[in-house]
Amino acid sequence: MVDNEQHYRGGASAIPRRSPLPRPEKPRLITIANQKGGVGKTTSSVNLAAGLAACGLKVLVIDLDPQGNASTAMGVEHRAGTVSSYEVLIGEATPEEALQASPHSENLLCIPATIDLAGAEIELVSMVRREYRLYDALKGEFLDRWGFDFVFIDCPPSLGLLTINAMTFVEEVLIPIQCEYYALEGVGQLLNNISMIRQHLNPQLHISAILLTMYDARTKLSEQVVGEVKEHFGDVTLRTVIPRSVKVSEAPGYGMPVLAYDPSSRGAMAYVAAAEEFAVRGDYVPAEGTGPIGVSPQTAQRLAGLADQSEQGGPTDPAGGARAASAGAAQEERE
Repeated sequence: MVDNEQHYRGGASAIPRRSPLPRPEKPRLITIANQKGGVGKTTSSVNLAAGLAACGLKVLVIDLDPQGNASTAMGVEHRAGTVSSYEVLIGEATPEEALQASPHSENLLCIPATIDLAGAEIELVSMVRREYRLYDALKGEFLDRWGFDFVFIDCPPSLGLLTINAMTFVEEVLIPIQCEYYALEGVGQLLNNISMIRQHLNPQLHISAILLTMYDARTKLSEQVVGEVKEHFGDVTLRTVIPRSVKVSEAPGYGMPVLAYDPSSRGAMAYVAAAEEFAVRGDYVPAEGTGPIGVSPQTAQRLAGLADQSEQGGPTDPAGGARAASAGAAQEERE
């Protein structure tokens, strides 16, 4: 457990400080998700968080993957018996009791995962509000007391109760996609799952960013994947791409984000640039007709204009009221 004042008395950070970024108006809550493994999900969770921490923002990483790789990369304790996200989910510990400061930045904190989390999905099945256990534990006083600017959740690559708990807690989903063969494999199913959760559990959930990872400028394939992803997802695709990097792969083995391990490496600089872009541009929320996929404010304005033209000359949408009623019921259940 980290004491709030003690945390701020910590020493120098291993992550070099960068020019500060403005704080968001309210905490941004983000799940890093992809139902395909090996796409840089955990790596992106840790290094985006580290990049924002380097820019003076206060960041929490919640590890909900039983493998605990995010906890390892942040250099925090997560051996069996450590108070972790498992105890928080089943109600045996408060978030403060599980909270640890990363040794690499005074602005970077973590609620780690332990092997105990592997059995959590079975235990959660019979619990009250099983889809909202994380929401109930963390929303409100905890976030207000600690003043986090960003909260990232690293999930397992499957849609079980752990991932559902992450998605009922957050508003944003960031999807890392690798610039390799079968890049979009599984993304369609993830979109369907996000749409279902929006409809039944959390109407605020949406895709706010796509991050392209493992980019190799020497191959035509990487360029093709970039073009295909931008065509499918449009505005939410971050301009910054993460290159293939030996340093990015090595850093977790030393219990470090790449920004602490080798801050001048190409991978570290790319993650800092992606973090800054993600923070500066703000949340991209969906517009009418875009489903769960966010759009830029400019695109939203253009789509609104097209919708106005359609309303003046076309039929109304008879399903609109039903969708709004469903979203309202889901929001009421979440609260």
